[in-house]
Amino acid sequence: MTKLNVTHKKPSRLLTPASGFLKGYSHSLNPYIGCSFACSYCYVRQMPVNLFREGEWGTWVEVKEESAEMLRKELTREKKKQNVRIFMSSSTDPYQPAEARERITRMLLRVLTEDPPDFLLIQTRSPLVLRDIDLIKKLENRVRVSVSMETDEESVRKAITPQAPPISGRLKAIQILQQHNIPVQIAVSPLLPHSPRFPALLGEIGERVVVDDYFLGDGSGGRRTKKLKIPELYHKHGYGEWYSPECLSHFLKQLEKQVKKSRIFISQEGFLP
Repeated sequence: MTKLNVTHKKPSRLLTPASGFLKGYSHSLNPYIGCSFACSYCYVRQMPVNLFREGEWGTWVEVKEESAEMLRKELTREKKKQNVRIFMSSSTDPYQPAEARERITRMLLRVLTEDPPDFLLIQTRSPLVLRDIDLIKKLENRVRVSVSMETDEESVRKAITPQAPPISGRLKAIQILQQHNIPVQIAVSPLLPHSPRFPALLGEIGERVVVDDYFLGDGSGGRRTKKLKIPELYHKHGYGEWYSPECLSHFLKQLEKQVKKSRIFISQEGFLP
């Protein structure tokens, strides 16, 4: 495994105006640049932040130093101008392994509990989010934790996103967050090959489920995903028949037998405040 190159830098700003897929939010908030989970289908691989940087996506992480005080100032300023709805994070996982040591996300959360935004969505695939339950609970109905669980098959996880946390850890995280009465959604985003039991599993644990695929979710009808050679990766592992828009339609029909339709959201609508 390639050694992770971790650097530290003070950012020029933290709250970035949101648009496009995040149109329901005023800002995005990314505690890091880069993500060591290195998901094969991550759209950030095709963005300038990665294309014009040395090293493969997933081999480097830039830590945003002095972030807490900067966020405190920006938050005060922005709240005077508009309702502040924050998506954390849009281009990195706020609970990737570096967070266990750097604790940038926890520092930012502490600021957000002191001066709460109108809404905060925390998007992660890491059980490390459980460490911050004490802070997340303070945001009450102003927060939602969105946990990515794209499949129930560990073999698929290892083939498509080998550096991401195991499925069992995510399941446990979802259940514990719910036990603490924290609003949680399961993000099946993107939908990966799975067992026939996956919809039933989501029905057992999912209070809110958002489903997406490569054709709706990559913002280009699947063209970005093709550039990342995901079709070739699927064929390499024998998943070729799963790379199709029809898979989402079939999955939704099965999911509706297990989860109330009012609790199922598709692509962008599921991530809105």
